[in-house]
Amino acid sequence: MLCNRIIVILMICMGIDYLTGMIRATVFKKNKYGGKSALESRAGFKGILKKVVMLAICCIAAFFDLLLGTHVIYYTVTIGFIVNETISIIENAGIMGIPIPEKLAAAIRVLKDKQ
Repeated sequence: MLCNRIIVILMICMGIDYLTGMIRATVFKKNKYGGKSALESRAGFKGILKKVVMLAICCIAAFFDLLLGTHVIYYTVTIGFIVNETISIIENAGIMGIPIPEKLAAAIRVLKDKQ
């Protein structure tokens, strides 16, 4: 069933984002703003809480779809979170020095400017 697969994809992206964020902070000691960073339990806990809330929002979206007899809300919300997690993973990779294609970096800048 697609509903189950899409939430699994989101959770995998969340795990990869969390892992790349930890690597960025511990190994590369850089934050997203160009400054120095270190692994902090408080920051990690906040990151986990954000991801739990994202999953809760997906559950709420699924309940609305049940009420309306659709799948549109759940898919839209979940895919939006997958895109958000993917952008964060790519940003972490760029901070670590992994080359990001310029077209992809430009697209991420456009998306971030619209937020």
